[in-house]
Amino acid sequence: MDEMRPFEFMECITILKSTGKRARNIRELRTMIADISDVSLFHHTYQYFLKGHILEYTNDFAHWVGESLEERALSERLSNIDPFAFQDLSSLRQEFLTNIDDYTRHFPEPRDTIPGGEFYFNETVTIIFPIGMWAKNLAEFLLAIRYVDPPCIYYHFYEARLRHGTDDFSAWIESVLGNSELARSIRAIDLFMHNIEGIRTHIVETVENNVRHAMEVIRP
Repeated sequence: MDEMRPFEFMECITILKSTGKRARNIRELRTMIADISDVSLFHHTYQYFLKGHILEYTNDFAHWVGESLEERALSERLSNIDPFAFQDLSSLRQEFLTNIDDYTRHFPEPRDTIPGGEFYFNETVTIIFPIGMWAKNLAEFLLAIRYVDPPCIYYHFYEARLRHGTDDFSAWIESVLGNSELARSIRAIDLFMHNIEGIRTHIVETVENNVRHAMEVIRP
């Protein structure tokens, strides 16, 4: 067990910038994905979860292909790409290109979207800052997690995986509080099956169940 350091809650905000690039069909989307900056790719994939995403999709590309082009088969393939499974953005970018190339070999005449339905590529400036909230134990953690803003949960549950392969919450609970069982339960929450509010609800329920079970064990 590590030194009893409190959990410091952080938050991130994003400032959106247009790149001036857009796509009207799958081929143009493919060309732009190959050309856009890593910052833009990061925004349209990892930061998709910050936007109150539709659970059917896992990135902006799949969302646009499914909703604007109505190419459901390709949309499903792009949604099956787990960005957190890749070591770097270059590998993630190549996975998108490979899936689009394979699809267009079988469906060589992609349709254009209707005017106004183009995909617009953006970049973001991300600012990370402490919110002045700490937790020294599970009771304080449970109180905080109920009320922190969604970008805080995104930063600690989603984006943390890029820093050290898992979420910040379970890492702290295991290394500092020594509660491996609760840490495993939080890690088991499927980040693709829930939006941020769903993640919050599951974390609260998981912590409450763990605390309730612990109280039952020590009850005479």
